Amino acid sequence: MAQKVLSATKDSGEHYRQGLGMIASENILSPMVKQAVNSDLHGRYAEGLPFNRYYQGCDDFDTIEDLGISMAKKVFNAPFVNIQSTSGTVSNIATLKALAKPGDDITAVSTADGGHISHARMGAVGLRDLNLHTYPWVEERMEPDIDGACALIQDVKPKVVLIGQSVYLFPTPLEDIAQTAHDVGATVVYDAAHVLGLIAGGVFQDPLREGADVMTGSSHKTFPGPQGGVIISSSEDARFQKRLNNAVFPGTCSSYHLHHVAGKAVALAEFLAHGSSYAQDIVTNAQALAQYLDKFGFEVMAKERGFTQSHQVLTKHGEPDDGSGKIAAKLLEDAGIITNMNMLPGDTKAMHPSGLRLGVQELTRVGMKPNDMKTVAECFQRVLLDDEDPSLVKQDVYDLKSRHQSVQYCFSHTDMRAYS
Repeated sequence: MAQKVLSATKDSGEHYRQGLGMIASENILSPMVKQAVNSDLHGRYAEGLPFNRYYQGCDDFDTIEDLGISMAKKVFNAPFVNIQSTSGTVSNIATLKALAKPGDDITAVSTADGGHISHARMGAVGLRDLNLHTYPWVEERMEPDIDGACALIQDVKPKVVLIGQSVYLFPTPLEDIAQTAHDVGATVVYDAAHVLGLIAGGVFQDPLREGADVMTGSSHKTFPGPQGGVIISSSEDARFQKRLNNAVFPGTCSSYHLHHVAGKAVALAEFLAHGSSYAQDIVTNAQALAQYLDKFGFEVMAKERGFTQSHQVLTKHGEPDDGSGKIAAKLLEDAGIITNMNMLPGDTKAMHPSGLRLGVQELTRVGMKPNDMKTVAECFQRVLLDDEDPSLVKQDVYDLKSRHQSVQYCFSHTDMRAYS
């Protein structure tokens, strides 16, 4: 049985090595980050904060976490960072624990409009037993109706105003929302899970300078580290910072995956050196992919706004709830292109949506450029519009990917393979 597990693990790596990973929530590790994640730290504990532990044997890890925090403060230009949380969702759970009590009101983006499940009653909001109120939505702009959102905040007077999405094409106009939130005594939380690397690279928006009090995020999407989460704040208030720290430990984590914290620290060092270039190239590739898909006949969302300013491209393949997104995702995977079906405005059935959410951060990470996005779009066209046999397209997909096997934007040697 163990051998079957190892064999399936190897097969999964081969699947991604040969194919095009285009799921917007994924990325790959640099060799140096892999080295940190693959270390003895995977089985160790370090409850508490650096230099203030409940266990012995943590001196070396204190150095690691302290360096990680210092680099994160520099990357995000923030006085407070916690890099302990084990995912973006755990970061959200911890933040809501710190900022709200059961029965309090919260405003957020509806999952039907692209909000993350942790913003919903089914996720962290429900776990904390908060009363959810969702913003009115402008489908053409793929963002909240700002005037409507401000009116909702004024009416509800929530404890927390949560901004952020799982489908994130454009920066959210944050200043007016934040001002209204602060006027009614609310704390503004910006969920940057998908766009954390773009924010750090200076190519998306700067939430902490635009009114957010807290920013949560994932360390493994556009920020190319190991799976994990972060909590960042613009507040200098020591009591506020302590509430956030305590909400992570002991609030939501005991041991917090020390090997992943070490991986985050290495990824932060690499991002300081290469992150701006990586972030810019992601956005350039996403815009190129969207333009080529549109040119080849696909319905790409938000065309009037230039399609995207993030790593994501959103395509519509049929009518609401007709399952056309699911069908498209399966045909593409048969051709070696790994995507995810996604609900679009109007969809109500998560397992039968009409859309695809595409991400280019992994393709960019292995060195693909806008001309490669044209080839990718052509493969989409051949499979989904021309009804070509996916097995034939797969050979061209494999050929394209065979030329892009090394991790870029990192400290590692160029001969270190991405999917080893």
